[in-house]
Amino acid sequence: MRWTSGGSPWRQTAVLLVDGLIAAACLWFALLLRFDGRIAEGYLDTLPAFAIILGGYRALTSLFFRLHRWSFRFSGLADGVRVGMAAISATGLFLGTIYLLRNPGPPRSVVVLELLMSVLLMAVVRFSPRLAGLYVGDWRRSRSDESRRTLIVGAGSAGEMLLRDLQRSADHGYHVVGFVDDDAEKRHQVLGGKTVLGAIDELPSIVRRQRVSQILIAIPRLPPRRIRQILSLSADLKLRFKIMPVSYVYIQERAASDVMQDLAPEDLLQREPVAFAESSCGIELAERVALVTGAAGSIGSEICAQLLDAGMRRLVLVDLNENGLYLLGRRLARTHPDATIDLEVADIRETTRIGALFERFRPHDVFHAAAHKHVPLMETAPGEAVKNNVLGTRHVAEAARRFEAERFLYVSTDKAVRPTSVMGATKRIGEEVVRSLARRSGTKFCAVRFGNVLGSAGSVVPIFKDQIAAGGPVSVTHPEVRRYFMTIPEAVALVLQAAYGDYGELCVLDMGEQIRIVDLARHMITMSGLVPDVDIPIVFIGLRPGEKLFEELLTEDEERTRRVDQKILVADCPPPAIDLEQRISALGDAAAAEDLELLLRLLRDLVPSYLPAQAEPPPARASKAGRADAEGPATWADAG
Repeated sequence: MRWTSGGSPWRQTAVLLVDGLIAAACLWFALLLRFDGRIAEGYLDTLPAFAIILGGYRALTSLFFRLHRWSFRFSGLADGVRVGMAAISATGLFLGTIYLLRNPGPPRSVVVLELLMSVLLMAVVRFSPRLAGLYVGDWRRSRSDESRRTLIVGAGSAGEMLLRDLQRSADHGYHVVGFVDDDAEKRHQVLGGKTVLGAIDELPSIVRRQRVSQILIAIPRLPPRRIRQILSLSADLKLRFKIMPVSYVYIQERAASDVMQDLAPEDLLQREPVAFAESSCGIELAERVALVTGAAGSIGSEICAQLLDAGMRRLVLVDLNENGLYLLGRRLARTHPDATIDLEVADIRETTRIGALFERFRPHDVFHAAAHKHVPLMETAPGEAVKNNVLGTRHVAEAARRFEAERFLYVSTDKAVRPTSVMGATKRIGEEVVRSLARRSGTKFCAVRFGNVLGSAGSVVPIFKDQIAAGGPVSVTHPEVRRYFMTIPEAVALVLQAAYGDYGELCVLDMGEQIRIVDLARHMITMSGLVPDVDIPIVFIGLRPGEKLFEELLTEDEERTRRVDQKILVADCPPPAIDLEQRISALGDAAAAEDLELLLRLLRDLVPSYLPAQAEPPPARASKAGRADAEGPATWADAG
């Protein structure tokens, strides 16, 4: 046997000697018990020889089962089994030797007693340092002013592993007081010295009784609906939350405490993760060239990253935001050093510049994510929305057709369905441009329509975070306003699947359920360890120009759909207007002339379902004194 890991050779030798001495001492004590304290003379004479033989075998079997390499910090149940097997093996060798020597040996009761006592003492010697360390560490954390009384949600395998990891490590401030779990059979069970105190629905009373300030959610892939319920239960408790967002297999590869992360708005969505790099698009991307407009934006930059992750080696990044484009280029060059990344500052409204880019790079795939997207701002500048979202889209799409790109994907929005805003109407016309070219071009044109993405620039989540960090108030437009949400990585993964799936002219992503914005605001305040309407007020400012209470993904004409993927639908759309080109040209002339009255009339002609919405006054809200009032001025930065 090699004296390698498991401590110094001196320590390993000491462990083996202790095992041998334990065997000898337990044999002597077992004889004392058997003969009521007075060992018979015949057994007393043979005791030294038997003790040497048994002690030697015990040391030998400990060496064989590698008990000399014992980890006093990380030992577990499997190691305890090795202790028992080593002791039993040594006893078996001892009895075999006695038989070969034709010696009657000690009484059988003595052999059994010695074995039981040896196993117990060997286990005590090996496990007591760890147990002492656990209890001392827990005691110190309970007395520390910096530690947080912590409750673990989930008393399953992941919860037990998390507790064990926290007990081993001193590099944290969690003083775990117990578990909560919905499994009634686990009620009052003890795991790692901590009790299952009750069900998740009893969380408020348990938190108050145990003076808890931190919640660790240790149920991998806990349904978002249940997470929202936990936040609702905890709304007035001022708790901090962390969650384990990975599978049990992944936890086994890393310390459980290392994968805990702050509970985030993304955890509130009832969505399964989607990764384009793992999907099979059936196309070799390495030799292709992709051009992405709006590359510096939230969606555009994620498209670039996922294409590179999937194996694409040449990207052309187009954006008018030169600073954002430069920073994105540096980040992608650092993460994908083998890829060729071209940065091109360009305005999609300039046909000559766009044509020059297509002629130079000849992209196989075009992803058009550039757009003016802020609803209230576009209400005050409808001409700019037309120039960018309609004419710019036509310029890029026409260049893709003229230079024979294989695929063109247009990123659309749910606000294009029965639009109440200029932004939504112009995005709807952009869809019509793409669908019109799809019917008369060899390029595979596709528009993909989806709702809001969490964390994108200017979206509700970063605005709420800023407002909470500033101490409030959090501004919501209306108590009943609801929106579809998905994460940026999921939205882009589905967009890429639709692009390379060649499903049809208009794909609609299955967005799941709509979420009330006021509920999202309350949950985000709770996740920050604050109490909604107490520490951070929520004010309702009224719907802004162009906004509506509910978003839709399909019109009546598009209700006939077919599902081509678990989360992708293809809409059956009526054909675009025959004179679409002439009407768009007239719309462009009105935008150039700043003739807003004509421009809005042409928008309504092109999109008959477009019905401009008027801004609403803020809804009345009962104050603490019982009077109804409306709080907070409306600003363009307000969310909802």
